[in-house]
Amino acid sequence: MAAAEGLAQGCWSAFWDYETPKVIVVKNRRLGVVYRAVQLLILLYFVWYVFIVQKSYQDSETGPESSVITKVKGITSSEHKVWDVEEYVKPPEGGSVFSIITRIEVTPSQTLGTCPEVSALLPAGLRTGRCVPYYQGSAKTCEVSGWCPVEDGASVSQFLGKMAPNFTILIKNSIHYPKFQFSKGNIEHGKDGYLKHCTFDEVSDLYCPIFKLGFIVEQAGENFTELAHTGGVIGVIINWDCDLDLSASKCNPKYSFRRYLGLGMPGSSFAKYYKTNGSTTRTLIKAYGIRIDVIVHGQAGKFSLIPTIINLATALTSIGVGSFLCDWILLTFMNKNKVYSHKKFDKVCTPRRSPGSWPVTLALVLGQAPPPPGPRSADPGQAGQALAALPPWLCPASAPPEQMVDPPEQTAGPEPCTPEPSPQDSTLADPRGLARL
Repeated sequence: MAAAEGLAQGCWSAFWDYETPKVIVVKNRRLGVVYRAVQLLILLYFVWYVFIVQKSYQDSETGPESSVITKVKGITSSEHKVWDVEEYVKPPEGGSVFSIITRIEVTPSQTLGTCPEVSALLPAGLRTGRCVPYYQGSAKTCEVSGWCPVEDGASVSQFLGKMAPNFTILIKNSIHYPKFQFSKGNIEHGKDGYLKHCTFDEVSDLYCPIFKLGFIVEQAGENFTELAHTGGVIGVIINWDCDLDLSASKCNPKYSFRRYLGLGMPGSSFAKYYKTNGSTTRTLIKAYGIRIDVIVHGQAGKFSLIPTIINLATALTSIGVGSFLCDWILLTFMNKNKVYSHKKFDKVCTPRRSPGSWPVTLALVLGQAPPPPGPRSADPGQAGQALAALPPWLCPASAPPEQMVDPPEQTAGPEPCTPEPSPQDSTLADPRGLARL
């Protein structure tokens, strides 16, 4: 119990201790080089990366509000017919996601009835339980009831991609950053008929968002013929990164194109129905093509005082990492580490009793008030007795501060750096000095 009480009392007493830094000059060139190098690296990091590259002095907003309208133009043909926009663009509403059909498998003149199935894994109707001859050869298969003939047995493939690379796609986009009340679009205004005669060029026609389908596929790094046969998804990414500290003309869209692997248009099916001799007939179309996804993102920034102050304070605080690193090297790896520890850490006691008034108490804490009167004598013994008679709130003064250097080589000659003790520390360490105070 006594030990626990002593430990608790010691922790409680240490809780009210105050620590203040002590400045020590260490004459060591290697340690000084490390210290300045760390400070320089931290300074370069904050000046170049944080403030110039990241622009951390700005308030930012990501994800602008966006609206996209698209329109496709062009005519193409297959082996049996001519196709216009209303037939090969799905859906036709002109949204940010649409598909352009480049290959179809057509099963014409399907009627409701019974017929042989082609694949047992993909039944095209309800099985009747009868076994009937296959379409070709002497083999037999199950009979199904549904739209006949079935798709896999009578479909004809048609390629629409011969003229598809010349299809033009208008992508109209408008963005808005609500935090900064900033809006802008990707179409050049004030030029009559401009969009009728232009196509997109990053240098000369940045604000003419009319793209050829072949150009989009090429910029995505794909072969158009292969993609038109198998189908695929291409993203058109519009990036609006705007520094609003500059003029609005400096905020421009940047376009990029990317093929999304593993995604395609694996045979979207639709049918066209009509009447023949009073019975319902349909033409089944299974379509493959290129799906276009228009994706808009961006970030806007503008100067703000709060993030500037926060990042400046962080930079100034981080410079202190150099002192921490050098202190660790000094006290852990360098020679005379015990001497350095003794020089770096001092303990100063405060008075345990009040001398009577707060000005005197403050002066005693700061070490500026004279000690209680006592006999003055030149006798060293009497001086020692006078020092022993000092009140308990005066702690023995530490050794006088000095500039520390690495120990020199054992050569003849005087010490390279032996500074004189400061008058104030000498007075505090000397009884006679205390008497003179």
